[in-house]
Amino acid sequence: MKQTILVVEDDNMIRKLISIYLTKAGYDVVEAADGEAAKEVFLLKHPCLIILDLMLPKLSGEDFCTWVRDQERNEVSVIMLSAKSRTEDKINGLKIGADDYLVKPFDPEELLAHIEAVLRRTGKFCQKITYDGLCIKPRKGEVLLFDKEVTLTKHEFNLLYYFMENPNLVISRENLINQLYPYADKLVLDRTIDAHIKKLRKKIEVNAALPKRIVTVRGMGYKFVAE
Repeated sequence: MKQTILVVEDDNMIRKLISIYLTKAGYDVVEAADGEAAKEVFLLKHPCLIILDLMLPKLSGEDFCTWVRDQERNEVSVIMLSAKSRTEDKINGLKIGADDYLVKPFDPEELLAHIEAVLRRTGKFCQKITYDGLCIKPRKGEVLLFDKEVTLTKHEFNLLYYFMENPNLVISRENLINQLYPYADKLVLDRTIDAHIKKLRKKIEVNAALPKRIVTVRGMGYKFVAE
């Protein structure tokens, strides 16, 4: 399961350089060129870590970091990037909510070392799968929909986790029964799975304007759609 890093930087060349380097290092990288766009990406992708430039259009890096820290159930790490090298600037960044502060210009290997150091401390929070604002944290037993907690039953949680581990694959009802009831001492009917999925859909497909997340494939089973 790859860890997702959000790179917020208005300089296109620097942003692309960081993204390419981190992608090669094995991270799933998403980008934003300003503070307002970063809000949307944050809620959609639930990153483990944010690389944050301070001098941003529309919304400053400081204000974006403050907004991030105000979000419910926020567990993301933040590394600030800035040309400001004064001690008081670094202290202010850490007080706002940064976990680390790196002065420009920097070497990509130095940035990677800082990222690895921060994630060593916070990596337990980064075990998650996210698709289009829907985030599941298997170790913590939590599900978030655009950063708001969704309460699921045990079977609903296990069902969603299995779907999100196998995106865009058609999964038969028999397979789902084996996943949810591996030690069942009596026959579990297909309609039991159908009932679980109906309830799960009501909880994670709350916006009719958005595409369906779990679709029925007639005669075959179900599929979790992840574009």
